[in-house]
This record gives sequence, structure tokens and C-alpha cells, in this order.
Amino acid sequence: MVSEEGTRQIQNVPHIAVEVGSPVVAFYTEIKTDIEHAIVEDDPFTWGNARKTAILVVVSAGSMIAGLAVSIQNPANAQIQSDLRASTSEISWTLSVFILVQGFPGLMWSAISEIKGRKFAYVSSVALFVVASAIVAVSKTIGLVIGMRALQAVGSSALLSIAAATLADIYEPHERGTKMGLYYSAPLLGPALGPVLGGVLTQGLGWRSIFWFITICAGVVFVALVFLFKDTFRKERSLTYQNVLQRRAKKGELRCQHLDKSNHTFSAIDKPAQPALESMVSPPQTGDVIVKAISPIVAPTSCVKDINLSLADVNPFPPLLKILTRLNNLAILFASGLIFAFSYSISYTCSRTLSEYYDYDALQIGLVLLSYGIGSMCGSLFGGRWSDRTFARLKQENGGKGYAEMRLASTRPVMWFLPPAVIGYAWVCEKHVHVVAICIMLCLSGFFSTWVYASTLAYMVDANPGRSSTVVATNSAFRCVFAFVAIEVAIPIQVAIGDGDLYTLWGGIMIIMEALILAVLCKGQKWREACEEKDGQKSQQP
Repeated sequence: MVSEEGTRQIQNVPHIAVEVGSPVVAFYTEIKTDIEHAIVEDDPFTWGNARKTAILVVVSAGSMIAGLAVSIQNPANAQIQSDLRASTSEISWTLSVFILVQGFPGLMWSAISEIKGRKFAYVSSVALFVVASAIVAVSKTIGLVIGMRALQAVGSSALLSIAAATLADIYEPHERGTKMGLYYSAPLLGPALGPVLGGVLTQGLGWRSIFWFITICAGVVFVALVFLFKDTFRKERSLTYQNVLQRRAKKGELRCQHLDKSNHTFSAIDKPAQPALESMVSPPQTGDVIVKAISPIVAPTSCVKDINLSLADVNPFPPLLKILTRLNNLAILFASGLIFAFSYSISYTCSRTLSEYYDYDALQIGLVLLSYGIGSMCGSLFGGRWSDRTFARLKQENGGKGYAEMRLASTRPVMWFLPPAVIGYAWVCEKHVHVVAICIMLCLSGFFSTWVYASTLAYMVDANPGRSSTVVATNSAFRCVFAFVAIEVAIPIQVAIGDGDLYTLWGGIMIIMEALILAVLCKGQKWREACEEKDGQKSQQP
């Protein structure tokens, strides 16, 4: 069964044969199409709702634990500092190193998942996360805590960088916004619950209990990944995998040949046939275009089933460069980074404000910050659903033809409210009004900012077919760098100019973020198609 989206019109399609060593392993037809809908065995798009929901729950739970690990330590900092005789700077590093390191290993996990599959990357990374968490729980020195927190970040990064790509493997574009919104509410819930759970565990059982709690939760996720998670990765739908095959072909490890239609003989050529993006696909009937089958056609899976790539083929840099050299991607990556930086800044500085001016303890601070988490979760859920509705409406108005940038139109309604909400938060904190007002402005700020983020995340996946895990991992790297910088400068700026001026400044930064998104909404399709045409011309060169 073949999914019903994304196929383009076919013209002048030659037959191709691919050889591995000597024997021919497959015949297929060269068809211009969307790589996400290449024909595959056991197509994840056609799986039942129960299996898809199980996958969504497992990856969401893992991402929630990864998010929880960021903030659950905060209420225990004073106890850790006293027990391990650490300095304030060393305690700060246990937090900062986790955030900074968490972004970059995702690029490697993403590349691994595009060669060895999603499940291999998940199981390997979560196993590392479990071991590192257990070692933190028994650590006797602050140096070991810092080192294992970094290793924790390495292990947890795959959960955040591959999960959205996993959802792209199983859900069609018209439903991705809603599912992305559901998924992203989980890593938002983790940091929101972290201070509350951390406060309860620290007060009741001591600081080591929070890391044993993380270890147990991660262990449950590990078991679920091993026994419940079915790999969603398909080689035919991965540009990274197909590009590695193409490089091998150029080195002579594969021989690609055109099939002469008149006498059915092979004539060798120097340039290898392009992989799945242009060749290894089905001739389905879609909602946009009717594609006629051309015989003979054999399922393209056989073209690659006998070709095994190893970890030696893992190289995250070529697909990363493809992402970073596209202007539409860069604009959204910067916008995403600014949203994430704002989120970490407001959580970090609000804790200090509540502690110093309201005399709140760790548990009370956690309960107040929960309002930001609740607002963010609602923004993710409603924003994702609205994103799908907007995309469907604009596609219908455009004669049934959709493109990725349509999804960003769903962000426009909340753009009017996000900067005022941030500035409103600035001055209720500056004037030290009743805490209820702070909770309301935190909730609104989280709601509007995450509404925007949910749409940008779905857009990044839609705009980069065949590279979903790479683009999500790149997005994670940008987020973590921006968040690290925000945390490092937030408190000094807060001390120097106060909450009022600091978050008035953030209100202006949110306007810049919105301008980047609007630029992609207006010009992104043109930028993206120009890059795709340029890439297509390069691929035609010998």
C-alpha cells in the first residue's frame, strides 16, 4: 500500500537497473517524486493507529525524561554544594554543561539513525543515559557529577533530536502539526515538573534520590524501546542513506546502468543513477496528481536490501551543510533558538525573583513556574492542531496543492499577543505585584511562544523531506546554544537593569523572531525551490 501525498508528474522516465557486484538485484523506474513517499516494505504511513500511538507515547515519554533531567536538580543545588563541598561556580557548571552538551551529540545520533535506524540510536543513547544517571547518584566528587551530567546530556540528546523525525516517518504532512504538538508538550512538561519533583524528593530523601528517580524512569523508557518500539526508519526515504549509496557508486562499489528498452540489454554509464529521491519510488495515485504506472516496476526495497552500511559511513556534516546553506532553514533555526533562549531565561530569572523578593522556597518556586509549563503545553497542543487546520485550508484554497510555508501562516494570529505578554510579565515582576499576576503572565508567555514554536518545528520537517532527523538535530543544537548563552547572561543583566527592562528587551527580541518567520512565510518557498533546483543540477553532473 502506498501513501497518497507528494508525488509529482512524470515525464520521459527511463528504466534503470542497479547491480551489486555482478548479479542484478532489481529493476525499477526513474520517477521524480517526493522521497518521503518512496515505496517501501511495511510502510510506516500505513500502520494502524494503535501502533502509531504507542510509538508517539514511547518517544514522548523519553523526551519528557530528557527535559526533566535539565531542571530536576535545581532544588537540590544547595544540598549538593554542601555535601560535595563544591563552589557556586562548580554547581553552575553542572547545569550549564548539561544544556550546552545536549544540543550537539544529537547531530551524530541523527546521522547514526539515518544509517543504522531509529531504534539502534534510541536504545544506544538511552542505555548511556541510564548508566550516567546512576553514576551521578553515587558520585562522591563534584568533578564526577559534572562529567556524568555531560554524559547524561549525550545520552538524552537522541530522544530530543530524533523523536520529531520518528513522527515524520509515520504521520503524513496533513496531520503532523497536531502530532508534533502532542509530542512537544512532553519535553515541555519535564522542565515544568522538574522543580516540583526535585523539591519533594530532595526534602524527603536527599539529593541523590532525584538521580535515582531519573535512572528508574530512563530504565522504563529503555525497556519500552527494546520491546515496544518498532523501527520506523526506511532506507529508501533517507537522503542521507541514499547519498552514501551514491558516493559508493561513484567509487565503483555499485554499478548503475540504463536498460535499453528496444533489446533489453545493459549499457554501462559513468554517472550512477540517482538514488531514492529520483529513482527508488512507486508510481502511486495521489490527492494532487495522478501518476501512471510504467512497467516493469519492482519494489525498490530490493535495490538496497543487500547493501549494508556501517557506522564507518556515518558523517553528519554533509547533510548538516545542506540544512545550513538554505536561507529558509537558517531563518527558522534562529527564530527557534530565540524562542528557546527566552524560555530558559524566563525560568532562570523568575526563580531568582521569587526567591529574593517573595521569599519562596524551592517547592513554591516550582509551583509558580508550573504555570509557564502549563501555558507552554496548551500552546503546543492548540498551536499544532491549528497549524494542521491552517495548512489544510490554504491547500484547499490553492487548488489542492500545498507547500511547506503554508503551515507558518498559523503563527500570525498569536504574533500580535506574544510581545505584549512578555512585556506585561516584565513589569509585574519589576513592581513585585501579587504572585497571581506573575502566574498569569507566565502562562500567557508560555502559551504564545510555544504556539509559534510548534508550527516552526513542523515546518522544518516538511521543508526538508528525507532529512527530518538531521534538521531536528540541527534545531536542537541551535536551541541549546541559544539557551546556554541566555542562561549565562540572564542573571548579570537582571541584576544590572532589573526584570522590567530585561523583559522589555526580550519583547523586542520576540518581534525580531516574528519578523524572521514572516520573511520565510513570504519568501521561503522561493528560497527553498531555488536551492532544490541548484541541488538537482549538481546531482546531474558526473
